[in-house]
Amino acid sequence: MFKTLSSGGEILEDWKIKISVLWLFEAVALLAYMTLGSLEPGALHQFLNTGEIGGMKITPELLLLFAILILVPLTMAFLSVALENPTNRWANIIVGIVFIVLNFIDLIEAVTQPSAWMTLMILSKIAALALVIWYAWKSKHKA
Repeated sequence: MFKTLSSGGEILEDWKIKISVLWLFEAVALLAYMTLGSLEPGALHQFLNTGEIGGMKITPELLLLFAILILVPLTMAFLSVALENPTNRWANIIVGIVFIVLNFIDLIEAVTQPSAWMTLMILSKIAALALVIWYAWKSKHKA
């Protein structure tokens, strides 16, 4: 019930696949969040005229940060099916907590400047990350 046979003949546990998909959801939701943010009225105009988005100056360092925020969930999606159980479990719990904290910081901003789409996207990312942590924590009982 908790194991799935992959095409290579090795057995992948169900919780690892669920966590991997949730990390992919996080990455896609982040990209959608960034895309929707650029569609806000005046956002492109502000970017073209000032080189800023949301009051932040676009610098190489900021772009590197954005790249890291996108690549970490994608990397975690792979590691979730590749790592051994104890390492996998703790990596998902720790990185999941870090990303939940980052999303709560974004949520505070979304609440101070009310935006339904922003709040929805952030809450969906927090829910996915909470499920990552839940499945990782629950997996220790299945080992």
